[in-house]
Amino acid sequence: QEICDDPHLFVDGISSHDLHQGQVGNCWFVAACSSLASRESLWQKVIPDWKEQEWNPEKPESYAGIFHFQFWRFGQWLDVVIDDRLPTLHNQLIYCHSNSKNEFWCALVEKAYAKLSGCYEALDGGNTADALVDFTGGVSEPIDLTEGDYIADEAKRNLLFERVLKVHNRGGLISCSIKATSAADMEARLACGLVKGHAYAVTDVRKVRLGHGLLSFFKAERLDMIRMRNPWGEREWNGPWSDTSEEWQKVSKSEREKMGMTVEDDGEFWMTFEDFCKYFTDIIKCRLINTSYLSIHKTWEEAVLHGAWTRSNDPLKNRSGGCINHKDTFLQNPQYVFDVKKAEDEVLISIQQKPKRTSRKEGKGENLAIGFDIHKVELNRNYRMHTLQQKVASSIYINSRSVFLRTDLKEGRYVIIPTTFDPGHEGEFLLRIFTDVPSDCRTMHIFPFLSPGADPYVIIKCEGQKVRSPVKKNTVSPEFDVKGLFYRKKPGQPIIVQIWNHNLISDEFLGQVVLTGDPSDRQSVHTLHLQDKGNRRSNDLPGTIAVRLLSSNILTNV
Repeated sequence: QEICDDPHLFVDGISSHDLHQGQVGNCWFVAACSSLASRESLWQKVIPDWKEQEWNPEKPESYAGIFHFQFWRFGQWLDVVIDDRLPTLHNQLIYCHSNSKNEFWCALVEKAYAKLSGCYEALDGGNTADALVDFTGGVSEPIDLTEGDYIADEAKRNLLFERVLKVHNRGGLISCSIKATSAADMEARLACGLVKGHAYAVTDVRKVRLGHGLLSFFKAERLDMIRMRNPWGEREWNGPWSDTSEEWQKVSKSEREKMGMTVEDDGEFWMTFEDFCKYFTDIIKCRLINTSYLSIHKTWEEAVLHGAWTRSNDPLKNRSGGCINHKDTFLQNPQYVFDVKKAEDEVLISIQQKPKRTSRKEGKGENLAIGFDIHKVELNRNYRMHTLQQKVASSIYINSRSVFLRTDLKEGRYVIIPTTFDPGHEGEFLLRIFTDVPSDCRTMHIFPFLSPGADPYVIIKCEGQKVRSPVKKNTVSPEFDVKGLFYRKKPGQPIIVQIWNHNLISDEFLGQVVLTGDPSDRQSVHTLHLQDKGNRRSNDLPGTIAVRLLSSNILTNV
């Protein structure tokens, strides 16, 4: 109330036209807010209990200068509480502000987001994809329009439009931008009216019917179109289908009204999707993944796992091995196994690193370069991979907060290996996997015999007799130093040495070796790979055992 006499959270409701960027370089955040404002179900999650938080002129004594907002961070909704002190210069808001001087929802949401990030300075030059995810708990998918050659390839462009339309129609949020190739390019205005290095909110996507009257229904020519808004609240596209262009004569008045077509320099404008792909270089789709069983639309099964890259000098404990370029350490990274249970399934995978807060003392919280690989493995694999297997898909590696991949996988078992680009970096991450049927995704552990904390013991068996060693506590390389003496009546039967892990409830078989004990064998020390029961070799039983064996036909030699 020091800024104006009659403050409100909302004046005439909430709209993407409310917002104007201030003096901090956070067009990315304002663009995300513009997208949010067009989705009532989403903004009511970010601005909870908005009616109770609204100023009540009839009960001024109930106002305490406190507000709370919610943002989705790292797998959960966080409540952020702020006071009502806002940065101003000459009694004007410096940062994000509304068309109406007495409307404050956007300035307060911005302050809460700045608090979550560390400070207002942290909002300078951020990432729209991050804000869209923080507002929705959705999954962001960035698409490089220049790499995909969507201008030349009409079929590919049409497919992309259908996907963008689907995300929009199902309540997702979309943003776009034109890459700036140099510092001088940042926020440079092109002849067509668009601005480089600047985030735009996509506020509508639709197929527009051309023609007038009955002809428009029967002829049914439709044009793929997209509407955007500049967070500055001014400066629009001036090419075909811009606010005052003659192309609008091809569209009936009723169709224009349905589209909300206005001729004002309010920063909002329409383009054909073809022109959009020609001028814009990047689009970010933030899809809301529908996991409700009550929905008429496709629903997904979601698996969410928290993990971390941690450093250790012990290769068995190290979980920070770097990308596949580092072959010696790559398989030391965290590993997650999941199943595709249909003949073929579309799988969505998102990995998000825990955001580092920005502070004046420590500077900007920089992201690590992260990514992941997917490998196809044996159908019965339950323990970590120790040798590389067939790679079927991989994400890009980038120093953004999250990395997304959409891929089609055939029925089978797969292992995801999330990594930092270079080995030795530490950080936490959130892995989300979406499939059509439950994937039973879980963390892969080391085979128990290699696991720090194993309590192994050995049993030596021969012709129904056996010797058991004491349990060796908490070791992965035990020296059993145990001896057994057997008198054999049937030299053709083997001597079996088994390794077991001692547990409270039931002991766990870790592997065995089978020895013939041939008296003519002059080699007394044998170092052998552990095998499964039934003498089958198995990749799942890592580890070796050294055995010294003396066998003689002359009983007085032993």
